[in-house]
Amino acid sequence: MRVIAGTAKGLRLASVPDGTRPLSDRAREGLFSSLGTEVVDARVLDLFAGTGAVGIEALSRGAAHATFVDAAPRAIAVIRENLRRTGLAEKAAVVRSDARRSLASHAGAFDLVFLDPPYAIAPDDLDATLAAIGPAAAEGALVVITRPAKGYTPVIPVDWAPDRRLSYGDALILAFRT
Repeated sequence: MRVIAGTAKGLRLASVPDGTRPLSDRAREGLFSSLGTEVVDARVLDLFAGTGAVGIEALSRGAAHATFVDAAPRAIAVIRENLRRTGLAEKAAVVRSDARRSLASHAGAFDLVFLDPPYAIAPDDLDATLAAIGPAAAEGALVVITRPAKGYTPVIPVDWAPDRRLSYGDALILAFRT
């Protein structure tokens, strides 16, 4: 895995922790190409961060700050190592926590929210996590979720507007405006 574009372009990221299925370079490149300048100066939340590749890509492309959340100790260590490698640690916060629980302390804080939960996440847990994002998102924020193309599609809060739908191999990327 590598950073696709921006200030850290081309840098290789640390090995993927066991049990983590990161978003492919191709899918990240397509997603961020579709976002364009929307990333610049954004406050980013990377839930189920894994390697941190999505949030690091946002920082490399000009995001103001990124908060990385993952419950796995090994993922937290990899995220910190990847921030060190890219020189982006000063623009980041790394939180070891359950994704849903972490949202309570960030009212209105984020312009871009990325969720790349495990494909095997229980549907009820995923739906509850999406419902909990609302207060943490700034008005008009973009929430981006990755799901398997042939898997469970979560219940989206009724006040979110569809923004885009992208497909890369077995990954389906859905984006909504809050």
